[in-house]
Amino acid sequence: MRTDYCGNIDTRYLDGIVTLYGWVHRRRDHGGVIFVDLRDREGLVQVVFDPDHAATFSIAEKVRSEFVLKISGKVKRRPEGTVNENLRSGEIEVNAISIEILNPSLPIPFQIDDDNLSETVRLTNRVIDLRRPKMQANMRLRYKVAMAIRNYLDSMGFIDIETPMLTKSTPEGARDYLVPSRVSSGHFFALPQSPQLFKQMLMVAGFDRYYQITKCFRDEDLRADRQPEFTQVDLETSFLGEEEIMNLTEGMIRDLFARTMDVALADPFPRMTFAEAMRRYGSDKPDLRVKLELTELTELMKSVEFKVFRAAADLPDGRVAALRIPGGASISRKEIDDYTTFVSIYGAKGLAYIKVNDLAAGAEGLQSPILKFLPGEVVQAILEKTCAATGDLIFFGADKAKVVNDALGALRVKIGHERRILEEGAWKPLWVVDFPMFEYDEEDGRWVALHHPFTSPKDGHEDLLESDPGSALSKAYDMVLNGWEIGGGSVRIHREEIQSKVFDALKIGREDAESKFGFLLDALRFGAPPHGGLAFGLDRLVTLMTGSESIRDVIAFPKTQRAQCLLTQAPSPVDEKQLRELHIRLREAPKV
Repeated sequence: MRTDYCGNIDTRYLDGIVTLYGWVHRRRDHGGVIFVDLRDREGLVQVVFDPDHAATFSIAEKVRSEFVLKISGKVKRRPEGTVNENLRSGEIEVNAISIEILNPSLPIPFQIDDDNLSETVRLTNRVIDLRRPKMQANMRLRYKVAMAIRNYLDSMGFIDIETPMLTKSTPEGARDYLVPSRVSSGHFFALPQSPQLFKQMLMVAGFDRYYQITKCFRDEDLRADRQPEFTQVDLETSFLGEEEIMNLTEGMIRDLFARTMDVALADPFPRMTFAEAMRRYGSDKPDLRVKLELTELTELMKSVEFKVFRAAADLPDGRVAALRIPGGASISRKEIDDYTTFVSIYGAKGLAYIKVNDLAAGAEGLQSPILKFLPGEVVQAILEKTCAATGDLIFFGADKAKVVNDALGALRVKIGHERRILEEGAWKPLWVVDFPMFEYDEEDGRWVALHHPFTSPKDGHEDLLESDPGSALSKAYDMVLNGWEIGGGSVRIHREEIQSKVFDALKIGREDAESKFGFLLDALRFGAPPHGGLAFGLDRLVTLMTGSESIRDVIAFPKTQRAQCLLTQAPSPVDEKQLRELHIRLREAPKV
């Protein structure tokens, strides 16, 4: 039997005989003595093969990288000057007594310690990629995070309950993944986007505190922080309000970081309303490490003749805002053009600017193509409001508020990181609260739920659901960390009359509501307790904790941005027999 993992062999085992299993990380032949670095999930240990032991030496001559070996040997101190302080096993080596090749290996497509690999190569050869120490460390931290969460929630009286993977399609959120039913022709299950409805029914059933670490599925456009299937830490409680739920889950994240990373997060987390976050940062998930803020100029620009600014300021939902970049006057025209292209991704039609070359020189010290359109007193007001100094650059956004917020919010983060205008190495958690209940969908011409249609309005905002839906605020809360939303939730609607008002505001008729959500509405009629909850994105959380660039680096077998698995070549065509069993006929042949 194995004595211990390779990476754990240290001076405790001196002069003892150990048996090890692992993969050949590297083989070196030094003047007749063969050295093998044997690797397993815990790390490396150096094994020495002496030519005086002919039987073991002859086998060692045959081994190559990634061969799977069983080795027994005696643990000795490394010769003076050969200690490797970077390894736990760095003070010792194992003098081989016996060796067995359990399985050879073909030459692998890349070296395990090669960090300069394309993601396509890595995902196509994911099994080999997962052998790399960085990926092993990521998966181990993910496991520790999940265990810490389970232990915390268990100590708080939560019960782990599984909810269905095959459920009813309720198309009020992202696009569902559909699963055809073989026994009910023309009918479909949906893979769950969230256990939302089931966890609410569990509260009606009286379980009081539920949690689940579960897979969820959304057929949406993918980014670095999205996957078609992702893992959610889902929880729900009864008889707790916003404050209690936020305090409980904040404690969980603080405990998690302390246990797994020895990091002390702020206590308590700062809180910010949605309106303030959008005004100051142009984002409902601001990266507070970046020391840049937006400056509101909308009212000021209602008095100018400059059409670009005035037209935006006069829009009912318009905004004019500025972003001051300290030391930004050194930014070249080409860089400004590049930033202009960048903000166009978010719908911005341009990026006006003023360079403050010499504040004391007045108008002569300013450089900008828009200065001739702005009165001197307005320019002075801009400089004062933005707290501009010599050497600064001021960017402007003028359009619908959403376009300005999206464009300047993204530009703020981009420039802040590029020019290092941020707190290095900091962890900046934040609660964003008081979200609007609804946002207006111009394409469909109706209000849609900003979170989901079961979010409770703020106390006193119930009447606004009918009279002024755009002004109604919700009992919703998002936890943000370094610019990523890692968790979001709300207090739910538990009274049928409030739920009906929300459906009316969303233009979901009674018949439609019963068809989509009847099972939940029925449950709410049978003594539903006040309840609320929150869901954390486990993949996003671990991505942040590991410092990875993409959640694909913390998921064992992820999909690409085209929702494909390069390892298994999924999705793939299926044969005609399977389609007939599912009562499906393809409109066109699948593209190979």
